[in-house]
Amino acid sequence: MIKLRSGEMIAMNVVSFLLQSILVLIFLLAGNGKVSGYPMHVESFKRWRLPQWFRVVTGVVQLVGAAALIIGYWEPSWTAAGALLLGFVAIGGVLTHLRVKDNFYQTSTIFIIGLIAFVLFFLNMSALSHFPGFGG
Repeated sequence: MIKLRSGEMIAMNVVSFLLQSILVLIFLLAGNGKVSGYPMHVESFKRWRLPQWFRVVTGVVQLVGAAALIIGYWEPSWTAAGALLLGFVAIGGVLTHLRVKDNFYQTSTIFIIGLIAFVLFFLNMSALSHFPGFGG
């Protein structure tokens, strides 16, 4: 493990908090839109040739990930778990965009969101051993 000075640790915590907050907002909005059936999401899933029930499941998973990140403000292991879950959701999103041959702009947004999720995961990875059920 890398030993950080106090100021570096504070900076890492600030970065983690900011990335966490960005992801919470993004996935609360996206998950709510999918579960609620906003026309944009309904049309996107039609264009991607995915069933509408999968839109709802995707939205629920996004909301669960956002909820884990919110719990993570008080219990850091939840930040790591939520970020990992949302990172895998983003991988699925990127693969979906690539499968239907969406352009770079359409694909890059979820790719960047996925990168943010994995950066957040790696910043909090050490806390994952304290996640309920992991024996910590």
